[in-house]
Amino acid sequence: MFKHDLTIIIPSLNESDNLKKLIPEIKSEIGKKFTYEIFIIDGIIKDNKTFEISKKNSIKYLNRIKNNDYGNAVRLGIKKSTGKYVLFMDGDYSHNPKFILKLYENKLYDVVIASRYVLGGKTDNGLLSETLSRFLNKFYNVILNLDLEDVSNSFKLYNTKMIKKLHLTCNHFDIIEEIIFKLRKNNDKIKFLEIPYHFKQRKYGKSKRNFFIIIAYLFSILKLRIFG
Repeated sequence: MFKHDLTIIIPSLNESDNLKKLIPEIKSEIGKKFTYEIFIIDGIIKDNKTFEISKKNSIKYLNRIKNNDYGNAVRLGIKKSTGKYVLFMDGDYSHNPKFILKLYENKLYDVVIASRYVLGGKTDNGLLSETLSRFLNKFYNVILNLDLEDVSNSFKLYNTKMIKKLHLTCNHFDIIEEIIFKLRKNNDKIKFLEIPYHFKQRKYGKSKRNFFIIIAYLFSILKLRIFG
């Protein structure tokens, strides 16, 4: 059923400046320790710079379908993955390639989270951003009954069999919480592990997250809790 041990999925929009350094570092860190594939999930329009980076590094380049929503990138990556485990990471350097092996080493858990908010975790975001993030994670935990410190960081490792069974409908960054909520809903014995992680700020470019998107998916989370 699985062609590889691990699939690494990187949703990307205008991240070529980061990816040209990030991808070689990922490959260098993993080496030949296990088999893997890397997907760059770009926007609906081909980004020639990102395509050339993918080609140069012999990794898979895919374009989103319908629109540039983050949720579409996640769904496409899950559908195309052939690894026994799936790892999501951002393409902006906030997720350190050196931490991939740490997540993979704990693959006996169903979900392994690079957590900013467990003991030993840290974030380089400013005080306002960190305060808002902590509030949102408390909100997610209360509404979705998750009992996790860091739900919203996308840097996670999943059991592929479990994640492929999910019917995911959220369109933005709220799909990150939707995955966790539906995994737990489907299996009350699911095993989570949070590992302390130092979250870095992006190197180049601007964040795709903004206040209006956050407000929109707060309502999406409430809808998810009510209607499942």
